[in-house]
Amino acid sequence: MKQSFYTSDSGDLNSLLGQLSGASLIMMLTTNDRFEMHVKQLHTKYPDIPSIATTGHFYGSSLREGGVGVVALSGVKAAAGVLRTVSTMPMRDIREFEDNVRKVNANAHNSVCIDFCSENDAMTIAAMNTVLKKSNISLMGGTAFDGKVAVNGVVYEDACAYAIVRNEGGKVKVYKENLYRPMDDRRFIASGTDRSRYYIGELNGKPAKAVYMNEFGISERDISKQTFSNPFGKITGDEICIISLKEPSGNGLCCYRQVNDSDVLTLLSIGDHTEIANETISRIRADFSSISGVFAVNCAFRYLYFKEHNFLGSYLQSMSKLGSFCGFVGNGEHYNDQFINQTMSCVVFG
Repeated sequence: MKQSFYTSDSGDLNSLLGQLSGASLIMMLTTNDRFEMHVKQLHTKYPDIPSIATTGHFYGSSLREGGVGVVALSGVKAAAGVLRTVSTMPMRDIREFEDNVRKVNANAHNSVCIDFCSENDAMTIAAMNTVLKKSNISLMGGTAFDGKVAVNGVVYEDACAYAIVRNEGGKVKVYKENLYRPMDDRRFIASGTDRSRYYIGELNGKPAKAVYMNEFGISERDISKQTFSNPFGKITGDEICIISLKEPSGNGLCCYRQVNDSDVLTLLSIGDHTEIANETISRIRADFSSISGVFAVNCAFRYLYFKEHNFLGSYLQSMSKLGSFCGFVGNGEHYNDQFINQTMSCVVFG
């Protein structure tokens, strides 16, 4: 298996297309204003190669905030497809999804589902996992910047583009990297929630906005910034899923992922990002004797935090030492059956 990454800072996709003829799967990241044009160009040139695409910033050893990036995987068997109307009926196309898993002959050891989702991530992930969990197939992906995705030359909104990928030459494994740890042993029980708005009304019976402001001695206007250092964490068994704060609303808080009544939350604080990144790299190297490619999604909030603290360049360069490394910045991240915030998830191909 081989992963290749090609970029054009000017957005000249045609200059890249001649290099993709040996690909078994193509993934494209581009800008909103050129999305439809680039999707058409890619499919016209390679109508028989499965492809998925979305918009947003992308990176290899450095990050691009414009232009176009193309990831080509060879030595894999792949099938690309779409789940439509994910905001209301994410199960609508699940039979086709299951057919594509079967078509690729995907399995737990050497296969993965990579997805780009426009919205309603938690329910869409749950729908896909009704199929993937039958064979313990891993999932990683993220949320599109502009609500648009494309599959095999067709642009969709309110949809999830996915690729089922089987590595013909080695194993596959997914990882996530969490920079945050619980501040202490305190727990907060959520209530007065509104799942449609990702809204928390109360924490331990008190107005959620006031609880968060009082914890850090901040004003209402500082809440959205404070989440970079201190998001909430949802505790599920031994797992902590990060919940980013979007904005205050009335006496409560709107988040970037769903919170339900009776969910147990904790406050998180950021750890040593250099040490944590090195731990991730060490884990991957311990699991793989050789690495053919790493494809990752980093949260937009991680990107902004790294950029503000001048860590973005060194982080990407460190990850690139693993081998062929590339990915994109998402508005949310997917890791197996979890929809998470302020996290990195990636798939590693051996």
